[in-house]
Order: sequence, then C-alpha cells, then structure tokens
Amino acid sequence: MTDLLCEMVRIPSISGSQAEKDFPELIIKKLSEMDYFLQHPDDLQQLFAEDGRSLVSAFVRAPEPTAKTVILFSHFDVVDIKDFGKWQDSAFEVKALTQQFYREMDRLPQSVREDLASGHWLFGRGSMDMKSGLAVHLSLLEMASQGAFSGNLLFISVPDEEANSVGMRAAVPHLLQLKNKYNLDYRVALNSEPMFSLYPGDDHHYIYTGSIGKIMPGFLCCGKETHVGEPFSGLNSNLMASLVTAEIELNTDLCDQDEGKPAPPPTNLIQKGLKSGYSVQTPHHSVTLFNLFLLERSIAELSELLLRKATSAARKIEARYHDEAEKYAKRTGSSASHQTVRVQTFDQLIHEAERSLGKEKVAQMIDAWINQYRSMDDRGLSILIVDQLAAYCNTLAPMIILFYAPPFYPAVQSHHHQRIQATVKKIQDHAQNVYRTKLIEQHYFSGISDLSYIGVPANRSSMDQLRGNMPLWNHGYSIPFTEIEALSVPVLNLGPVGRDPHQWTERLDVDFAFGPLKELLIDGIHELFKD
Repeated sequence: MTDLLCEMVRIPSISGSQAEKDFPELIIKKLSEMDYFLQHPDDLQQLFAEDGRSLVSAFVRAPEPTAKTVILFSHFDVVDIKDFGKWQDSAFEVKALTQQFYREMDRLPQSVREDLASGHWLFGRGSMDMKSGLAVHLSLLEMASQGAFSGNLLFISVPDEEANSVGMRAAVPHLLQLKNKYNLDYRVALNSEPMFSLYPGDDHHYIYTGSIGKIMPGFLCCGKETHVGEPFSGLNSNLMASLVTAEIELNTDLCDQDEGKPAPPPTNLIQKGLKSGYSVQTPHHSVTLFNLFLLERSIAELSELLLRKATSAARKIEARYHDEAEKYAKRTGSSASHQTVRVQTFDQLIHEAERSLGKEKVAQMIDAWINQYRSMDDRGLSILIVDQLAAYCNTLAPMIILFYAPPFYPAVQSHHHQRIQATVKKIQDHAQNVYRTKLIEQHYFSGISDLSYIGVPANRSSMDQLRGNMPLWNHGYSIPFTEIEALSVPVLNLGPVGRDPHQWTERLDVDFAFGPLKELLIDGIHELFKD
C-alpha cells in the first residue's frame, strides 16, 4: 500500500492540470486487472464532467444479492507545490523527499523534526490529502471483490475537490441513476479525508459525522472617481473596501455554531482595487471577498447578518469621510461635502439594471462577458459581472453590493442518525480496545469536503438567496440541489492521521493509515451492513 501511495503521489495531479485529467487512467488500469472487473466490466466506469475532467465509478456487488450499499468517496486532485521552495523537484517523490528531510533535519520546524525522528511519517504533496485515503479505499474495494462484505461497495473518486468540485457535482446524478436503476439502499457516504487539527499542537484523533459548509460572500465597493488633487470631490473605493474588510475579518459575530461550538471566523481571500493601469484618478471600484463557514445557519439568515455588517461599514465610511472633510474645510476656509453610501444585494442591482436596460439586454450582456472572459476563474468572473453591472448603474454610487462567488458547500450532518451513531460507537470501541486510541466524534469535518453534495443538509431552508445573489448561477456554475435532496445519504468521515495540509511539510502517519485505519474502516463497514 505504501508503494501504491508513492505511485499515485508521483502523478502531479494539481487541480486544473493535465496530470489531473490523466490520473483516472491509473485507477482504471489498477481496477480493470481485478478478476471481478474482468468478469463485470460494465461496473467499472470513467465518467466525464462538463469541462472534460473525469471521475471513476467502480461498483462491487456482494456475493448474495442485496440493496445495501456503502459509498466510498475520495478525490485525487492536489493543490500546487509553489510553497515547497527548493524542494519542489521532490514534492511528488514521497521516499526521496522524506530522505531529503532526514538529511536536513536541522532546517525543519521542531514539530516536523519530532515526527521524522519517530520513523513512521512520509512526506509529499497529496500523501495526506488525500491519496492515502484513496489507497485504503482501493484496498477495501479489492477485499469486496473477493467477497469480504455482506453488502455492495460503490467506489467514487473525483477530480477538482480542491477548487470547484466539478467532479463531485457531476457524480451526484450518476449516484441517483444507480440508486434508481438497481434500487440501492445507500447506507452511508464514507469519506477518508485526513483528520484536521482543531488548534496548533492538537494531537487528538477524530471521526466526523458531518462536513462543514462554506460560502464566499463578496462586497463590491463603488465609490466616486475624482482627481487625486481633489480627493474630497469623490470617494475612494479602496477606503470603502478596507473598512468593509475590517468589519468582517475574524469577526466572531459571524461564527456559526453547532451546540455552542463555533466554526472558525471569516477571513479575507481577495481584496483589491479594480482600476486597470496607472492614472491620477482615484479608484472607484474595489472588491473584498471572504471565506465563511456554515453549520446551522440558513443563507437568508447569513445574508441579513452580512448586510447589517456592510451597513455598519457604510456608516463608518460616511463618518470617516465627514470627519476628515470637516477638518479639511476648517483649514482651507471652504465648506465640507458629505457622502451617503447605500447597501444592497446583487439581486437588487440586477433588477436596477433590468429596469434601465431591459431584462433581455442584461442577460445578453452577462452571456457576452462570460464568453469573452471564460479564461477567468469563477471568482474573477463573478467579480467582473458585478463590476460591469454596477458601472451601468453608476448613478446609485456610492454603494456596497453583497454577492456570492463559487464554490458553495452546504453543511451536512448525520450525528443524530441511529445507524451512524451505532457505527461510530463500534469504531470508537475498536480503536480504544485494540489500538488504545481514543477517537473523538466531531459533528463537522472542518477541512471542507465533497460530502456536502450528498449528505443530509444541516439546514433545509430555501436556496433562493444564494441563487439570486450568485452572478454565475446557471451561467457555468450550479449545484444539483434536486438530486442532492433525493439522495440525502448519511455521511461519515474517518481518515488517516496527518499534519500540515496544503503546506510544504504535509505528511502522513503511514503506520496508522495502512494499519489501524484500514481495520477500523473494515469494522465500520460490517456494522453499516447490519439490519
């Protein structure tokens, strides 16, 4: 299994790369050599998403016919390796990189040196997140093909989990089709994403009965342009964006909660002025975009809260402008001007544009922008659409416009599900009794995962606020909510012990991954197949 891990890591399947497109060939090759798939070739499929990337579906039936099915989920894409610095050439060579780190231990952080000294950690991009989990799933599928389980295993491995979840969103209709075609009883969607630390130095082990939600709220700040020599004749949008960011960044009022336990606070991912090139005209359009986690809160509740924070920022912008204008007026013997900043949603903005230009014309403009700038990523394209529409509604400025950019991950949870409770208890007892390892149940996996697109939603409220305020909705980005609702499969995540996801020190406790973890998953699958 370690050799398999090294072989898979060696393929540099960075999200969006050619290697990511090529990676399924390795899985297909491995599985097609199994006797089971030689006899049942139609149960092994390579399915293509809308952008040409593909996912792998492998269905292994139990020796005796049954509807009971466990879905094994994994992803094979990884993040890039720019953070590896001088070790980039070895980032995908697990054994070589690990040996390099042994030779240069004195240059490594203390926690890394301690793990190296233990002798059972391997390094490399994807070793932890999540090709080790994928290796375990392939091993479980091989066991199933030899009749080890009383139920069916459905293996699904997808691309693009680290970016926009194109693969998983393409897998959902396929899962529903299989369910209806064979009348399957999906007992659980079982993922093996690695355990995430809750705080620096956390060495606890976790099992997760849900997956955290994620949304990306953005605020387009439209000021008024002016010459730098007359700054009080306008309003600098960079000032507006900075005060909006100060209002949102790390604001614990915006932390969602699960039974009193907070999600991490929001943090900024993009903040910039949208002015192109240099001139002495002040910036009048800027944007700030955030990562924000969801647990129990609805989109409607969140939107109301974000609008309140944006309104608070607007009042602070006005006060800052007023105070400085008054001071300047006193020193120059002039009269001070004032600014009023309105706050609205993208949905309100687009209705303003439609009143002015007509609904058909606005739709044509959005389609033209998407076709012209299709090389942009979804965040950039979302910002561009809001920016361009705001320019057509410039008489409304100064204003702050709330919108949402892809990707969106619904929060899902299964901790109240009876079968999940029994399975977690079984796995915890096994871990404690056999391996002297305490597995702590967490209601939500905090690392964000594709389980969001198959699990039982933590909040079943309307998604109208999301659809109406997401510029790319049905313009290249959508989520199959109807199919997700029809599936609503209980979810569970138990994965390897690792450290430093998405960092150059990403590493895997290989002894746990290919020993206790595999045995615990086997035990859990047997429990899930009980009536």
